[in-house]
Amino acid sequence: MLLWTLMLIYILNFLDRQIVNILAEPISRDLGLSDTQIGLMTGLAFAVFYTFLGIPIARYADHPSANRVGLVAVSLAIWSVMTAACGMAQNFVQLLLARIGVGVGEAGCAPASHALITDSVEPHRRASAIAFFGLGIPIGGLLGMVVGGSLNDSYGWRVAFLCAAVPGILLAFLVPFLIRDPR
Repeated sequence: MLLWTLMLIYILNFLDRQIVNILAEPISRDLGLSDTQIGLMTGLAFAVFYTFLGIPIARYADHPSANRVGLVAVSLAIWSVMTAACGMAQNFVQLLLARIGVGVGEAGCAPASHALITDSVEPHRRASAIAFFGLGIPIGGLLGMVVGGSLNDSYGWRVAFLCAAVPGILLAFLVPFLIRDPR
């Protein structure tokens, strides 16, 4: 149950991360954004916060008193709520801040998940377990593009963000009941 739940969370992580790429053009048209603004919003703002917060979050996840399941749940809730905020943004600054929030939330997923997997899976099966968890990357990326593009074509980019956010918000409440920290 642990690996399936963590992989589902990682799928949502990459879905929320990639959906902005397929929606960049309609967002740009609607909000009148320049290519520079789109680049900042889709790449730099997210990457800087994701990268630099990942290190202290990983250190926290390794601390013996850390609530790693709680960290995964809170991270999921933060990035999902911030994905919804992307859909409600009315200007570049709001969208940029929402994307930063997605990066902040997503920074907590992988370190805590890896720590949970390491402590839950026998050493000779860890590589397979991490690989299984890693399937969330291509699956989530694919779903982000397909779901984002389909929803945008039918309902617009704002609805696509809101629909992408809902599963993560709901799952965040279920995570403490689905995953147990083996420590």
